Amino acid sequence: MEAPTLLFSPWMARWQLVADGAPIETPTSNLLPVIRDGQPAMLKLLKPSSDEGPGLAALRWFGGHGAVRVIEMDGDAVVMERAVGSHSLTQMALSGDDDGAIRIIATVAAQLHAPREALPPELPSLTRRFRALFEAGPVHPVLARCAAMARALLAKPRESFVLHGDLHHENVLDSPRGWLAIDPKGVYGERAYDTANLFLNPTGIDRLVLDPERASRLQATVSETLGLDPARVIGFAFAHAGLSAAWCIEDGIEPRLAIEAAEVMDKLTG
Repeated sequence: MEAPTLLFSPWMARWQLVADGAPIETPTSNLLPVIRDGQPAMLKLLKPSSDEGPGLAALRWFGGHGAVRVIEMDGDAVVMERAVGSHSLTQMALSGDDDGAIRIIATVAAQLHAPREALPPELPSLTRRFRALFEAGPVHPVLARCAAMARALLAKPRESFVLHGDLHHENVLDSPRGWLAIDPKGVYGERAYDTANLFLNPTGIDRLVLDPERASRLQATVSETLGLDPARVIGFAFAHAGLSAAWCIEDGIEPRLAIEAAEVMDKLTG
């Protein structure tokens, strides 16, 4: 177990942590399940190349309201609450209660977007986030329409909030405190954008992602729950599908599902 010895041990001693599982490595961080004061937690160390700094800033700003709590933080090291419930929103959706899963995620979003007294941290803007789509060029006809939608929405923004930036079924987990968001990207912009990724999830499940009736239900559910303009909800979902396709193309990943989902949503934006 070389990685815990070299990477985690100094922080475990400093914050009085006890290992509670095997280390996990992602492209941007190293993580270790731990116990802190008798409670499950997660120690996360960002890699030097990581782009997760804004996400940690957002997580700290959420203050445990709708998201896991930050217990300790120092630079690129953080100890956070670990959600250990047994229920899964992906399984809920696949078992026939997709609408219930969406309502849960929308309720979590409402908690994340609630006003706070503290000033928000400096975070990337939505305009910056859409840069990959704006720079994608004529890769596919629908991407140009997605980019046009994004520009139109961003040109007349509604009130801005600290956004999670990656809300979906696998980033809202069951816990003793209820459903909590994990792994925010940390973006500053219009609330309607924070529901956009739901239209592309659960990941890879074509029968849900490409179902226009499901997209309409999802639009109605999140609009009603969060008090959002339905046209802007579907507009941001359409624009984000194009952004997702642009990211796939940049990374050499097949963008088929994102493009087909964009074409489904295109018909709902009129």
